[in-house]
Amino acid sequence: MKTFWIRTASALVYAVLFLGSIFMGRITGNNELGIIVLAFFGAFVASGCAIEYYRIAELGGNHPSRYLGIVLTAMTTLAMALFADWADSAQSDIIVLIAFTIMGLIVFLSVPCALMAQLWRDSQNPFGDVLHTLLPVIYCAIPLGLMTWLNDNGILPVCVLLVWGNDSFAYIGGSLVGKHKMWPKHSPGKTWEGTAIGVVCCMAIAYFVGPLFNSQYPMIAWIVLGLICGVVGTLGDLVESMLKRSVGLKDSGNIMPGHGGFLDRFDSLLMILPFAFVIMFLFSLITNTNIL
Repeated sequence: MKTFWIRTASALVYAVLFLGSIFMGRITGNNELGIIVLAFFGAFVASGCAIEYYRIAELGGNHPSRYLGIVLTAMTTLAMALFADWADSAQSDIIVLIAFTIMGLIVFLSVPCALMAQLWRDSQNPFGDVLHTLLPVIYCAIPLGLMTWLNDNGILPVCVLLVWGNDSFAYIGGSLVGKHKMWPKHSPGKTWEGTAIGVVCCMAIAYFVGPLFNSQYPMIAWIVLGLICGVVGTLGDLVESMLKRSVGLKDSGNIMPGHGGFLDRFDSLLMILPFAFVIMFLFSLITNTNIL
């Protein structure tokens, strides 16, 4: 019983912080404040994910430049997220130019900085360690940096709801009718039946809930988003399980008692957000709407 209450309390804190960051702009009526809060929440989560990734990489015998990577991950997330505010409020091209310059410096200088950092480290595989140093920037920072863009158009809260719905219905469906293991090597509990039920429910949730957040997108766009979230979200969970099991870990961390770490909680969303951005951007072009 004690474990149940601990799990419930930590899940509640997580939900309040995440949903509070997502809806801060709507609650306060201040869009800029909402973007800033969500940007810093994303940078906090990205940093936590990077810390956990470097721990896993080190357990696997690698030696990434941990502190440099954490800084690059946090700065990339912030630069991408805050650029949504800069671009939206820009009164002249110079502001957009400055924003692009800051993002470019972070992205393009990250590789030479990571390479030069290896000169002071006793590494047997310096270039492999550079790749491990930079992977969280791609795996964590870029997806989380897209949150402010997707939140402005109501896509982010739908994606979060789809992730939670997919996890819940896939678990329930798998428990009731699941017989065929989907990927026993990386996630013994997942079944094809449960995954199929989760994907179908994702599409249904997107169909009914999506237009409530943004009616400018055609219904087919939300259905496709639901399909992608169900499939890609499941694969994202499997990728993170593969990462943990490569070094014999059950959880990536313990930031949330009873639920694991940052990567455990955001594994599906990290994979979904880039796909969601591309899909909805394409539908914006098709429907000739300027909403991304």
